Amino acid sequence: MTWLQKSTIYVLLIFFATIYSLPLLVMLSGSLKSPTEIQANPNQLIPQSWQWENYGAAIEAMPFWQYLSNTLVLCLGSVAGTLLSCSMAAYAFAKLKWWGRDKLFAVLIGTMLLPWHVTMIPRFLLLREVGLYNTLGALIVPTFLGDAFSIFLLRQFFRTIPEEISEAARIDGLSEWGIYWRIILPMSVPALATVGLFQFVAAWNDFSGPLLFLSNKDKFPLAYGLEQFVSSYADQTHLLLAAATLFTLPIVVLFFFAQKTFLKGIATTGLKD
Repeated sequence: MTWLQKSTIYVLLIFFATIYSLPLLVMLSGSLKSPTEIQANPNQLIPQSWQWENYGAAIEAMPFWQYLSNTLVLCLGSVAGTLLSCSMAAYAFAKLKWWGRDKLFAVLIGTMLLPWHVTMIPRFLLLREVGLYNTLGALIVPTFLGDAFSIFLLRQFFRTIPEEISEAARIDGLSEWGIYWRIILPMSVPALATVGLFQFVAAWNDFSGPLLFLSNKDKFPLAYGLEQFVSSYADQTHLLLAAATLFTLPIVVLFFFAQKTFLKGIATTGLKD
């Protein structure tokens, strides 16, 4: 690749990165402006006076720390449930031979075509019957039952691990559980990190789930709490942008630090038949 071609690619990447980053920059800039400046210079990215107190005011205007703790419990519980259930199911589909395995996997993939609204009412009725309504457990427990996309992603990665490793472990007397726990999982850290990151972001941004299963505001996560904040402070743009920045910043920071593992997990997840 010539110097001109490389330069062209970098220019294009910087151009599109700037375009996609512009909404975030506008949000960050607006969160640091006064109400008067937002109305007078809404398109100016650099504030004339930096209003850092907007963040403190946004935090005080809602039970931010309660929402944050609820969100962290929800995210960490969902990640744990997804990694445990999906990795076990993926191991069964990738490494174990049993009758109807491929047909059942095809049915599993077919469930990805069903929108969440199809299972919304049956899930609500079931979780209400078992006493999980208005608890974070209603949002965490279903993750321990597996997710089709995560199972698919982990299965594809597990199938790239040479079968000779598992066969050697079986000859040495290691059980299937031991192979799964002591060999497959340690070799699949990039894929597990990718699935965990996907699930963390999904749980962090989830609005429909809390809207359906929660009624006590003390149990709201940030996504639902932010919507309530918007309804109460619709006329205070600077506080809305500050609250939106506080909601968005952790995900941006998480991806920034986990991007190498995330990209490695995507790149090494093969499409082996």
